[in-house]
Amino acid sequence: MRMSDVFQQRRKDFRRLHEAGCFVIPNPWDIGTSRYLAGLGFKALATTSAGLAFSLGLPDGDWAVSRDVMLQRIAEIVAATDLPVNADFESGYAHDPEGVAESVRLCVATGVAGLSIEDMTDDRARPLYNLPMSIARIKAARAAIDETDTGVLMTGRAECYLVGHAEPLKESILRLQAYADAGADVLYAPGVRVRDEMQTIVKELAPKPVNILMSANLGMRVADLADMGVRRVSVGSSLARAAWTGFINAAKAIATDGSFVGFDGLVPHPELNAFFRADREKRTL
Repeated sequence: MRMSDVFQQRRKDFRRLHEAGCFVIPNPWDIGTSRYLAGLGFKALATTSAGLAFSLGLPDGDWAVSRDVMLQRIAEIVAATDLPVNADFESGYAHDPEGVAESVRLCVATGVAGLSIEDMTDDRARPLYNLPMSIARIKAARAAIDETDTGVLMTGRAECYLVGHAEPLKESILRLQAYADAGADVLYAPGVRVRDEMQTIVKELAPKPVNILMSANLGMRVADLADMGVRRVSVGSSLARAAWTGFINAAKAIATDGSFVGFDGLVPHPELNAFFRADREKRTL
């Protein structure tokens, strides 16, 4: 089967996941984490800009990771498994709508099944694009996807909670409703942590599917989110930060106390090795 046909099938599968029920789309940051998550039975994956940035020794945001490097890592994760992949494509690596459209075309060419465009500027004095500009950027991304005739799913992101907006719930709903009208298929307000606010977002944005970010243990399980009507659950940088937490704690124990207590409970080398050996053998059949 041609790769273009493979990508199209993944895109159809990804769209079907958004039609009913609730699914988790975890966020790997490299080939190994992608393949391990696929081995656990997840139905789709999403990239994480933060996870990638930290692995390269860079901060998240401010386009510290260049567009070319981001596209290369997205393509690697797309090729790593047979699952649909949604790209965390930050703010589209451009301020103007035309630049966003150009970036989106390049991202679609990696074989992604979906991508997200956020409305955060990385300008501390003006952290969000004004609404007319944000709408124009979403429309440009939508048009660029439609030009490719690939059926790639587009997620519109309102970053109000993350930038400390005075009224994040109200502003997120206002913006996401506008993004839906501009062509976004999925709507996402990262940073909401209160159950009632999650329920309000889902209700106000219906029937569009809503993605909820679970970046911490908030006392809710996937079943609880499904009961609210949440369609998709992502974890952002949380898995990457979980890995960094183990690394940092173990390294600090050695550096400060000369202790190897951080190695307690580690996954055994043979277990990881056996997983990746079996995975490689499966791919060479």
